[in-house]
Formats: sequence, structure tokens, C-alpha cells
Amino acid sequence: MERNAEILQNAIQGSLKIIEQDREKEIISRRFGLSGTKETLEQIGEMLSITRERVRQLEKAILIRLQISAEENQIPELAAAEKILVRNLTEMGRVARLNDLADKVYGRTTTASEKTGIYFIATFAKNLSIVEENDRYFAAIGITEYGDSKTIRSRVDEIVKIIKENKQPMTLDELDAKLDYEHPDHIKAIASISKLLASLNGVWGLTKWPSVNPKNIRDKIFVILETRKEPMHFSEIASEIKNSNFKRKNVTVQAIHNELIKDSRFVLIGRGIYALSSWGYKKGTISEIITSILEKSDEPLSREEIVKRVLKVRKVKETTILLNLQNKKLFKKLDKNSYTLA
Repeated sequence: MERNAEILQNAIQGSLKIIEQDREKEIISRRFGLSGTKETLEQIGEMLSITRERVRQLEKAILIRLQISAEENQIPELAAAEKILVRNLTEMGRVARLNDLADKVYGRTTTASEKTGIYFIATFAKNLSIVEENDRYFAAIGITEYGDSKTIRSRVDEIVKIIKENKQPMTLDELDAKLDYEHPDHIKAIASISKLLASLNGVWGLTKWPSVNPKNIRDKIFVILETRKEPMHFSEIASEIKNSNFKRKNVTVQAIHNELIKDSRFVLIGRGIYALSSWGYKKGTISEIITSILEKSDEPLSREEIVKRVLKVRKVKETTILLNLQNKKLFKKLDKNSYTLA
């Protein structure tokens, strides 16, 4: 990987040699952060005592000159750098976020200047396309053969639209059924560029959906229960979160229990056991559950039937149900084995 770093650095230096004036080199270096922090048009203008607009004009003219030089093969060091980037992009699905591409090329977590160095090369390299970062997209680089900047953005927007219309997270295979790509990995590569999308456990959805982008403990609890699709003890939920793929997963058992109590999405259905209200579970004591069951029934119910129905929504012992059924203020025993409301 150090060889890659050397080749990329040679390409950057070789490209800067095309720029004859020192002031223009200064503008490009500062705008792309090649030797440190990226600077704004205003900051560079103040430093050079020229207007913001003049800096913008010079930057545009320099990049056009570099693009022409690249097309005419006047930067000999550029070909080897392009080859490295194209090869890695091919393995990543033809397009990738700048951060991910840089880390892969260097084989480690890269610095800001290393990332911007790659972005600088891709800005004028004839075989590469860039996607500028804004509110909708992360900074990204793609192989020009498979689409320019406009094409990449439109493909991202298409995936976002499909997921929005679906109204719930989708797997890559589900997206693949609605799109025309050679492989689901290409869809994953495109989707990863969008700031409007997030993924978790193999499914993609909008970043505002807790199921793919849990932002707090309650959302993470919801994801765990939704994934398991069965009631769980709060200590088990805490353990699952610690072993999950969440970005922040250092939680205490007590914190989990506290959040379960506060959120209406979770229902206590047994001693420390919680389920999702969306599964049909409702809050309430055993007596309240029995009352609800009898209210919905058109006729008295046998003791066995009441126990059966309560156990569908609560994980408790049968004796606990029978004890609650003895409450004469709430329930009336009609004969040896049938009950109605008092």
C-alpha cells in the first residue's frame, strides 16, 4: 500500500508541475487542502488580496488546463494513479465514497490531505468522475466509463425514490428486482453515496427511519426486537446491543430497562420481558387483560379459554392468571368453570 501512496503523490506533484505560476499553484493547493486544511474562496482571496470571484475564476481555469493536459497525456505520472483508482473502484462497485476509496487504496485510515489528494486527481483525470458533496450526496468518485457525475447522481436519486415509495427498508435483492444492474453490489455502491439513505443488517432505508439508523437507545431496542421478532428480557436486549453493529453500543442493563418503561412502543408482557406494541400487545395488568378479553367476548368464557387467551399476550405463569381471576369485584363466576364480568 505504500507503493500506492508513492504513485498517488507522484501524480499530484506531476500535475502541479503543469501549473506554471506560483500563485495558481497556491490557489489549487489551498482549495483542495493538498498540504493541510481546505480553504474557502474568501480565505484564499484575503490571503492573495484578490476577490472571491477572481479566485473562483482562476480555479476553474486551472482545472480546465489540467483536464486538457490529462487528455493529451502530458502528465506521465497520472496514468499509474488512475490505474490504481480504477482497479479499486471496480472492486467496490464502480463508484465509492471518497473516504471509503481512500482507505481502501492506502490500506488504512487516511488523513484529510490524503483523501483530498485523491479527489484532486479525480477532478481532471479522464477516466474518473467526481460527485461533489452537498446536502444530498457524500463526496464520491466513479469510473467515467459507467457514468459521469450527473448520471451517478440520477442513479442515487432513483434508489432513494424506490425506497421512499416502498415506505419501509429494502434488501439489496429487493432493490435489484426493481433496477437494472449487473450485480447488487453495484446498487450498494450507488446507495452508499446518498446522505438520505442508511443501512443496517443488510437492509437499506431512509436515514430518518430508526430501523436502519437508530440514533438513541430506544431506537436500538426497537431494532433488536424488530430483528428478533419475539419478546425478549431486558438483560438479553442489552447483551444484543453490545454485540450489534451499532456505532455506539456501550449501554447498561439499567439504562435499557429505563428506556423500555418510558417508550409506548414497548410493552411489558412478563417479568422483565418486553414485546413491541405493533405486534398486538397492549399495556395493562393481568386483571385488565382479562377484563378486555371478557369485554370482547359475546358470552362467558371458561377458565381454560381465559388462560389460553391471556398467555397469547403475556408471558406469565398460569397460576398468576387464575389468582387474578378470583377478584370478585371484577369477575363473576357463573358455574364451576365459566366467568363473566362482575
